[in-house]
This record gives sequence, structure tokens and C-alpha cells, in this order.
Amino acid sequence: MKKFIFILAIFIFLGGLTGMASKPKADVYIKRLKNDHYQLIAGGKVFVVKGVCYNPVPVGKNHEYDWWSDPAKPWIVDGKLMQEMGINTIRIYQPGKDPQAVKEVIKDLYELYGIRTIMGHWLGFWEYPCPFYGDKNFQDRIKAGVIEMVNNYKDQPGILMWILGNENNYSCLGQVNPWSTEEIDQEPNLQKQKAMRAEIFYSYVNDLAKEIHQIDSNHPVALGNGELIGLEFADKFSGEVDLVACIIYRGKTFGNLFNSLRAAFDKPILISEFGADCYDAYKMQEDQNMQAFFLESQWRQVYENLANNKEGAGNCLGGAMFEWVDEWWKHNESSPDTWGVHDTGSNWSNGSYYFDIKAQDNKNMNEEWFGIVALSDDLENGLNKRIPRKAYYVIREFWKNPDSEPQTRNRKSR
Repeated sequence: MKKFIFILAIFIFLGGLTGMASKPKADVYIKRLKNDHYQLIAGGKVFVVKGVCYNPVPVGKNHEYDWWSDPAKPWIVDGKLMQEMGINTIRIYQPGKDPQAVKEVIKDLYELYGIRTIMGHWLGFWEYPCPFYGDKNFQDRIKAGVIEMVNNYKDQPGILMWILGNENNYSCLGQVNPWSTEEIDQEPNLQKQKAMRAEIFYSYVNDLAKEIHQIDSNHPVALGNGELIGLEFADKFSGEVDLVACIIYRGKTFGNLFNSLRAAFDKPILISEFGADCYDAYKMQEDQNMQAFFLESQWRQVYENLANNKEGAGNCLGGAMFEWVDEWWKHNESSPDTWGVHDTGSNWSNGSYYFDIKAQDNKNMNEEWFGIVALSDDLENGLNKRIPRKAYYVIREFWKNPDSEPQTRNRKSR
């Protein structure tokens, strides 16, 4: 009897080892190195995200246009151009309504061009009149949408990761789409009000990340965050997320971003939205050199902070430029008559983009001119003609040789 038990134990032990050995690794995961640097691993190899935010709305349409179902398939033309540039990832803010159409886009980009997809969810941030993160019914409804998204696309080979939200943290501060609860309204201290909203929101994101991990162990989950604002609360309440996806517009340099993140919330970072427009609002003319200058400088900082670079923080996984093509509807999004006009007006100011900050009222950020590829209102095979700008070629060459001298080094501050 003892001999039988011993043999049985050996079989169980060996079976356990076999199970351990055969358990597949996640397709995409984050590896923490011995020096506390981070790397993204995809398909068994180190993967630096060379990405672009993607929303190919044609001239004359707005954000409601269902490009996923466009019979002209813009992603086929764009995917070829992206591959030739060196782009390996697109970032989507939220999937379209037809899962089969979305799957076709993900599949085509990955199988034809080797381009992976970062899939995001707005978490109801743009709902009217505002998101209600303190309301259980709102939370449950948004969660159902997030879980549906993950279940729909988690088995698509081209998926890279999930991003929860974008700049939703600003709603906690009352800056954009503010929300509250009766309990928060009864608190007289405004700073405590912000802290209460932050705890609710970041705890909610944590719950979402936890549920995603239970149904999908193959892809990381990122917290979408505007700048580093509020991450001291994420450090307390969002431990389940795997990385931070930050939206950063700081002009030529990211400053102390990477080391500051280490101190506030020690997770790896994907700069999920950054870039520069190519319209000089001061001179009132297109300036492709200006855009290329900023983008090349920003990519150099991304590379300096990748893992195993002695000069950087080692916590950067790459980035996604905003954006692939211009969006002609943005300046007057409530006026359809203007969607077919490439408007040169600006609605906001950012002094970090200093070349044209002397524009009228200092409004120098031109929403319709962020594309590294321009759109023409002329059609080719049912699509607006794509015209790569200088930034397309400059970044392509930088990715080939990141140690080279800057191609835009002759660009000087005014």
C-alpha cells in the first residue's frame, strides 16, 4: 500500500511539473528586469510601441462616421503606409458598434502589415450631461460595455493591450465633465471633494482591471490618464492596472515625466497620446518643419527612457503619436457645413509649442492639423488621397537609426 501511494505521489508530482511546463506564457506581458526597468514582451520578443492614434474620418464627415464599415477600407491603404514608415501599433479610443467589422480591421492590419491594435474604452467620459462615476447604475452599465469589448476581441491575435479611459481624471478635479455625489457635495473642503472623487474613480478603474485580468490573462491593462495628475490616488487605489497610458503635450521635451512617475506610481508608462500640429498659427501657414522638429525631439526622449538605457528612467514602453491623418471636422464640430473645410482656427493655447505662441490670443493649437499624413479632398479609389508630411519621413529615419544626429536640428526658437 505504501509503495502504491509513493508511486501515485510521483505521478502527481510529474503531472504537476508537466502542467507547469506546458502552461503557455501570455501573448503580451510586461517584464520587470533586475534593474527595475520595464519591457513589453509581445510574441516572445521585446516590443517597443511605435504607434499612432488612428481615426480615419474622411473629409466632410465627423466623429460619428462608421469608418470600420467603409467599403473603401481605409486601413488597407493606411496600413501599407504605416508599415513602410515603421509603425507597429495603432491606438483606438473605443471600438465601433459592429464587432465583425472591428475584427476585420484588427485582423487585416496584423496579418497584412504586422500592426497590432491597442483597444481602448472612453468609460463614458463624453456622455451628456457628464459621467457619473459615483452612481452604481452608471458604473454597472459602463462595466458591461468594457467586459463586452474584452470578450469580443481578446482572442484576436493583433490585440496588444487595453486602455481604460483617456483623460477621465480631469473630471475628478472639476476641470472637464465634472461630476459629484450627495456625499461629496456635503463636504465643505474643496480639496477633500477632489480626493473623494479621485478615490471613487481610481477604485472603479481598479475593479475593471481586476475583472479584465480574470477573463483575459494575455494582454496588459492600462490606466488612461491625463498627464500625471491624480496618480498619487492611483497608487493607493489602482494597483491592479499593469501600466499607465499618459496623454502628454509638453512640446519639445517631456521634462521630468519618467522619474516623476517613478515617484508617484511606479508602473511602466506608454505615452498613449502626444504630438504636434503642423500649422503655424502666428505666420498663418502650414509648417511641416515645426511638426517634424517636435515629434523627433519627443521620440528621442521616449528612446532615452526605454529599458537598459543608463541615462533614462527605464520605465517607458513606447508611444502613440497623435495622429495618423488630419480630422477636418474638429474646429467647428457642431457645424456640418465646415467639415469639408480644412479650418485654420485654434481653440486653445499651449506655450510649450513656442514657435507660434505669439498668435492672436496665444491660441496656437490647431486641432485639424495634427496628422502626420495630410488628407486631400481629391479621391483615389473612394478615399481621400493620403499625403505624408515631413514628420512621416523624419520619424521613419529616426526609428531606423535612433543614434543619428537630429534631422531637424536647424530649427531654432523664435
